[in-house]
Amino acid sequence: MIIGIIGENCTGKSTLADAIRDKLSAEVITGKDYLRLAKTEAEATALFKEKLAQTPDDKTVVYVISEKEQFSLLPETAVRILVKADLDTIKERFRARMRGNLPAPVAQMLERKHGMFDGERHDLIYDGVAGDPNAVCEALKAYRGISIKAE
Repeated sequence: MIIGIIGENCTGKSTLADAIRDKLSAEVITGKDYLRLAKTEAEATALFKEKLAQTPDDKTVVYVISEKEQFSLLPETAVRILVKADLDTIKERFRARMRGNLPAPVAQMLERKHGMFDGERHDLIYDGVAGDPNAVCEALKAYRGISIKAE
């Protein structure tokens, strides 16, 4: 199963990906990590798309996406999870990442990008503020009959 976790910066994508990794024994690939597969971007992209397309049904790969151009790497059969958070939470989380400082241009960029994925195709929506990652894992189980690891 291929799972695409889609969302803006600081919405909770990595937290959800970690939970899915732990519960479903998934491999997690973030952003442009796939570029490590080859020396050129074109070759790495082709290898990554092939890897996703040939993932067996009994294996789970999570691809964390924060840029629209990365959508083209997901196979059509991927389960897509939109991760959302309110703008104030995103700004606060980003501020924490920047050691308490959120420059005005960065805040404006976050404001411009807020909601940019809302119109994209998705199968599930995850609330990155109050959502329960275990509930998402249970929902994913229904997609392909995956066994959830007991805690």
